[in-house]
Amino acid sequence: MKQKPIDRFTEIIDAIAAPLGLASKDNFSRLSNIKGLEVLLSGLIEEAIPRAPSPSVQAKLRALQNNFTGFGEATAQEQQERIRLGESLLAEMRKMLISRGADESDHHGDIARLLQTSIQYVKGVGPKISQLLKKKGIETIEDALYNLPIRYEDRREIRRVADLKVGDRCVGYAEVIAAGEVVYPKSRRRVYEAILGDDSGFITAKWFQGIKYIRGRLNKGDHVIFCGAVRGYRAQKEIHHPDLEWVEGVEEDSLHFGRIVPVYSETEGLYQRRIRGIMNQVVQNAALKVTSSIPQQMCERCNLMPLSEALCEVHFPQGYLDIERLNLKTSQPHQRLAFEEFFFLELGMALRRRGIAQEMGTSFQITNTPTVGRLLGKLPFTLTTAQERVVEEIKRDMTAPHPMNRLLQGDVGSGKTVVALIASLIAIDNGYQAAVMAPTEILAEQHYFNLREWLREFNIRVVLLTGRIKGKEREGLYRAIMEGEAQLIVGTHALIQEGLSFKQLGLCVVDEQHRFGVMQRARLKRKGTVPDLLVMTATPIPRTLAMTLYGDMEVSVLDELPPGRGPVVTKVFREREREEAYRMVDEAISQGRQAYVVYPLVEESENMDLRDATQGAQRLRRDVFSNYTVGLIHGRMKGDEKEQIMQAFRAGEIQILVATTVIEVGIDFPNATVMVVEHAERFGLSQLHQLRGRIGRGSYSSQCLLMASPRMGKEAWRRLKIMEQTTDGFRIAEEDLAIRGPGEFLGVRQWGLPDFRVANLIRDVRLLQLARQEAFALIDQDPQLSRGEHHPLRDIIQARWQKKLELAAVG
Repeated sequence: MKQKPIDRFTEIIDAIAAPLGLASKDNFSRLSNIKGLEVLLSGLIEEAIPRAPSPSVQAKLRALQNNFTGFGEATAQEQQERIRLGESLLAEMRKMLISRGADESDHHGDIARLLQTSIQYVKGVGPKISQLLKKKGIETIEDALYNLPIRYEDRREIRRVADLKVGDRCVGYAEVIAAGEVVYPKSRRRVYEAILGDDSGFITAKWFQGIKYIRGRLNKGDHVIFCGAVRGYRAQKEIHHPDLEWVEGVEEDSLHFGRIVPVYSETEGLYQRRIRGIMNQVVQNAALKVTSSIPQQMCERCNLMPLSEALCEVHFPQGYLDIERLNLKTSQPHQRLAFEEFFFLELGMALRRRGIAQEMGTSFQITNTPTVGRLLGKLPFTLTTAQERVVEEIKRDMTAPHPMNRLLQGDVGSGKTVVALIASLIAIDNGYQAAVMAPTEILAEQHYFNLREWLREFNIRVVLLTGRIKGKEREGLYRAIMEGEAQLIVGTHALIQEGLSFKQLGLCVVDEQHRFGVMQRARLKRKGTVPDLLVMTATPIPRTLAMTLYGDMEVSVLDELPPGRGPVVTKVFREREREEAYRMVDEAISQGRQAYVVYPLVEESENMDLRDATQGAQRLRRDVFSNYTVGLIHGRMKGDEKEQIMQAFRAGEIQILVATTVIEVGIDFPNATVMVVEHAERFGLSQLHQLRGRIGRGSYSSQCLLMASPRMGKEAWRRLKIMEQTTDGFRIAEEDLAIRGPGEFLGVRQWGLPDFRVANLIRDVRLLQLARQEAFALIDQDPQLSRGEHHPLRDIIQARWQKKLELAAVG
């Protein structure tokens, strides 16, 4: 990859500084051992001069070059003076690198260069500290500006120990009178205690965890700022796990006292006061020069404060002093920065949607689709009103001259698969191929068996392609797909591998989209000229997240379940109630029904989890349900093994199926009416809702029995109780998102979507909606961002999103 000139320039400055630092170390004790310094520096300076970002920096480089001309012939005293002058010139250049762009702060190119300046050139940093900051992901001035405080402390009033009130969260200043580890006689618990005092009294600080860390840092005689909730214990005041900051003597420092003070995350060897000092330098030197590319009219309309002011205030509040809002990250400065992030994401989405609308796709005929008619006549049920509505929306998209780009949301059991099959048959009836991509092999296999069954009497070849299919079988499938013999191709990630080409791919159906990334979706799309795209997700996605993940798509919702479905009742059981849960399973099986027992499968502990499921199946078979047939299925089984188990379960030969979460999606056995979920607290709510969707698929009433661990906390219990209260997938998804946050809710990091540095999809939903509205309105007015005032927006979008969102050419 070609290196940026400014990056190489900073590397050269580092290379010049290194030998000078070595020569001057320990009062120049190594100077006589260093040879060839003049030649080395001359070459580096010659390379640096044409790369210098400004004439003034070039002038300093020439002065540096002159300073070392004839260095080898100089006396030892002269050499020392020249090295001192050289280091002084380098220090001046570093200052110039920090402040360059000041004369033209409104010039976006200069701002970009300023923000990309290495953090090591900030006063007080240098090469060693910059390596510590790199561990925190801070390499440039821009990284530092967006390294926001994790919280704020109100140090406008630092209380004396005597004035600390039990129940309050307070900030105090005290000396460490004594500190050491103690062992409580009754519990044998080890605790680190410190007596903190001032001239008004004493308070005991206690640490029950992290003893090794605090023991190595807290010493008698230290002066500390401490912050935390004050407790009472036998007429004494205590503070547990207080936040500490070391103070060198008694000082009145405007950066650390007498104000609302930012608190940053620390890293080993780099603690609070040092970080705060560095951040102050960054804010002083850079924040005021940063300007936003968002048009001024929009800023005024949305009541947005200047970006530079927001960056200053979010680090060192002076005008916005509501400590509660600052700590909740809902202050005006925080909201300003969040809007900036949301706006550029939504602008990318708006451009992508506009680009898709302008792409030329396939205009499918829907009047002459005999296979679709035959399928509808053969189905053992009639479509729901919601299914009919969504099919019409899909038909409208498929007849249009531009590609379909539609998200199909529906709760578990709402009938998305048959809708996807109808869309696939429209493409096939028009002479094209259709591909269905699923995130797991078992779901791909389930789709394959279901579709093959539905199309058994049709002259359509359905094939399955997964990573497990190798050798000649794989080659044969590749050939059938390339030559068009295979018309409906079902598979996993194997569908997007290099080397696989389709004869004429007309439709891509992607199931369980949030397990894929945007980039993977795009790679499948590229297998066709410009195929239509239908994305299905059985996990309802809250509107806030849908706007972010699918902001470029049209959305259809299946909001109606097929008639004749029996109710599903959910109940949470504690371990002591296990016998009652087993009694309910036994009762259902005695009535001719079947049951699932599900164990969690977490990647980090996959072997242990598989052992749990295997041992669980053995125990049920031997000790609990010895009069029934108990089967076991898990993801490591071969495809034909899994199919044999499924067929036996379908035929009623297995009454109880023990499974890992491989049954989470796609399995449809109406006779299965009971599900026991072991270690239910280890699942997310949306995953539990998915699992629950495997029962209640027939006319019988069903029970979902959630077994909770005895060590489960109150929060986990509250989550499981939500499952008892509702079967509404959208409400459950909202709760799940609120509890776990977007990253964990999605299960895996989304490719092609940002890690928001400030914005939060849950907290800042109103801002997201506003940013989306403004971004889409702007693209309506200027679809190519071709107006002069929008060129900076275009540059940012191209830099950030060109590849990730597969944007059509802009401008």
